[in-house]
Amino acid sequence: MSDISNQDFSHWVINHRWWLIFSTLVLLLVAANGVQYLTINNDTRVFFSEENPQFKALEALENTYTKDQSVVFVIAPKNGNVFTRETLSAIEELTEKSWQIPYSSRVDSVTNFQHAYAIEDDLIVENLAEDVQQLTDEDLTRIRNIALSEPVIVNRLLSPSGHVTSVFINCLYPGESLDEVSQITEFSRNLAGEFRSKYPEIDIYLFGSVIMDNAFGEIGLDDMVNLIPFMYLALIVIIGLCLRSVIATFTTFLIILMSMLTGMGLAGWFGISLTAASISAPTIIMTLAVADSVHIQASIYQLMREGKSKHDAIVESLRINLQPVFLTSITTAIGFLSMNFSDAPPFRDLGNIVAMGVMAAFIYSVFFLPLLLTVMPLRAKKSTNDEIIPSCNWLACFVIKRRNVVFFGSLVSIIVISAGTARIELNDSFLHYLGERYEVRQAGDFFQNNLSGADVIEYSLKAEESGGINSPDYLATVEAFANWYRQQPKVVQVSTITDTVKRLNKNLHGDDETYYRIPESRELAAQYLLLYELSLPFGLDLNNQINVDKSATRMSVIIRDTSTREIREQDEKARQWLKQHAPPGMFTYGTGLSVIWAHLSERNIQTMLGASFGALVLISLILIFALKSVRLGLISLLPNLVPAFMAFGLWGVTMGQVGLGLSVVVAMTLGIVVDDTVHFISKYLRAHREHGMGPEEGIQYAFHTVGTAMWVTTAALVAGFMVLTLSGFKMNSDMGLLSAVTILLALAMDFLFLPTLLMISAKHRKQGAKPCEKCE
Repeated sequence: MSDISNQDFSHWVINHRWWLIFSTLVLLLVAANGVQYLTINNDTRVFFSEENPQFKALEALENTYTKDQSVVFVIAPKNGNVFTRETLSAIEELTEKSWQIPYSSRVDSVTNFQHAYAIEDDLIVENLAEDVQQLTDEDLTRIRNIALSEPVIVNRLLSPSGHVTSVFINCLYPGESLDEVSQITEFSRNLAGEFRSKYPEIDIYLFGSVIMDNAFGEIGLDDMVNLIPFMYLALIVIIGLCLRSVIATFTTFLIILMSMLTGMGLAGWFGISLTAASISAPTIIMTLAVADSVHIQASIYQLMREGKSKHDAIVESLRINLQPVFLTSITTAIGFLSMNFSDAPPFRDLGNIVAMGVMAAFIYSVFFLPLLLTVMPLRAKKSTNDEIIPSCNWLACFVIKRRNVVFFGSLVSIIVISAGTARIELNDSFLHYLGERYEVRQAGDFFQNNLSGADVIEYSLKAEESGGINSPDYLATVEAFANWYRQQPKVVQVSTITDTVKRLNKNLHGDDETYYRIPESRELAAQYLLLYELSLPFGLDLNNQINVDKSATRMSVIIRDTSTREIREQDEKARQWLKQHAPPGMFTYGTGLSVIWAHLSERNIQTMLGASFGALVLISLILIFALKSVRLGLISLLPNLVPAFMAFGLWGVTMGQVGLGLSVVVAMTLGIVVDDTVHFISKYLRAHREHGMGPEEGIQYAFHTVGTAMWVTTAALVAGFMVLTLSGFKMNSDMGLLSAVTILLALAMDFLFLPTLLMISAKHRKQGAKPCEKCE
């Protein structure tokens, strides 16, 4: 955009003020109307794309067996003993009532565990504990001994010491409505509350994948209710203190609100569902919408202080800011749109919503804000001293006089701080995504510390033919694989069909312990399983462990207190074991939600690095074209790239671990940190092209004209992303913190590194000009 066209555009906007005000308000009303169609999706599986290979494997496993959608009541008697009449009676009652939970398909507990034993030639399969109040002390001791000796129960339904147990409910809901998870959770909470009142001597915790899914949705709503008002308050305070104008604060607030409503409304029109990750979009839009209006208004007030009338100041501000505001908006939008390459769909939605909000902020800042200001009573005290911002002037002089020290000091700082990236480890903990203040997180921690593990690796182990799972060789290989896994660190339980087969072999040999082994013939194994299945009640069959034609079985490995890195490593070791010890047809990859999460951050970082590079190339081309200088376009890359490297370096030194939420920070902040660079360089170029200034004077001019707006917008951006750190969703809080650090470092680079880089590489120098007369 040439200056002449910018000036013509500025006059055109002012001359058509009423038509443009009407048009922008119509745009606002139409777009914002889409807010009513926004929905919140609390299914954590929305983080998995259809192209995700681990997710495909999980769907295949669940289509073969059953889907894990669980509610878990964790029961902890205060006397530390599950095997009392009072506690077992409560468990028995809770087990029965749990069948009433919406969509429940299976309920497992220590009381309804299908205990098998033989009387002569008859196999008896019955609940381990029934009519508990009628049991004798000897019966309770017998039940305790049986339960603590069952590998199927211990570390899944019962702690090894017998002090904590659980009732495990699997729910098969159709997924046709977003309310299904809420219905299950609400019923379960009411049931837990009822039992807490009835049995005050028993602590009950509510956990499970369904409860976790619901928590993701509730935390998102909690963030919207609490963070958005706090965000507004923070922005109002910062803008008010920095610009010291009630009108500037009000108009900025209005642009923020309009931009946020437009972005979220368009999301509703496009049918985008909000998730725990994308629900941070309103806060981010509000944060980014500040920049355009602050730059335009800061120039207006500065021009009025220099003696221009309000009308002329508005026209001139629009002229000199149109190009940089457009460039910063489009580059910010490109950065967020590059998130469409993310392997996690919620981050794609986040990028698209914010990109729409950012472009809406540009439209409102250019077409609505100046017109609004024409009818507002703007006042600014005239100043004969052109040193309006002493702090920025002092900084400009310091950078100019000490350019070599500042340049090399910045360079050393960049290298040293960025070196911390070598200490970064890709890691995540799904449970720890939720803040400790939430009950589900507390329940999850208690569950892991006292009963079982929250992470599960699943395997579908194929036999060579239909009915092949009855083969002694097949069962022996499965048993060996399970035993190998039981020796691995942090593995608390391994569930396989071989445990059931060995128990049945013992039962049908007079409960002789020497027969607790794999049967010697295929026929015996097939008969045992058939007899057992015929004896099981409805809802407690073996369909969750054996496929229909008995050509494959499911093995579940429960791991406690582990990380995504350890899960990836454990699955890799398991694949190596299968390659070395199992037939080729049995080889498989581990799957399950824990495995998918373990690979997701790694996959997402890889895709986002490529997307960030593509966005960087596109942004560079835009800047080169807009600035009409290849040299300046390339120079602008350094202060835009290094903040992210430095921020990750600091993170590597202080935190050490990077998860899914941080995998999008580079792409997200790339477009943001470009803003200040563009504004600074555009003012530097204007000083050269319009006023014939040399490099040093141009730097002084850039600090003078845009310095205030830069640190004001940075303060607003940092405050906005710091508000995100208050989120109960760790993915968002980490993303907010690292983004705030990146933006703060970007300002430092734009105030220190960029000016010295411009001066060192400058080609335009006025003959005989002093370095900078104002700094003498």
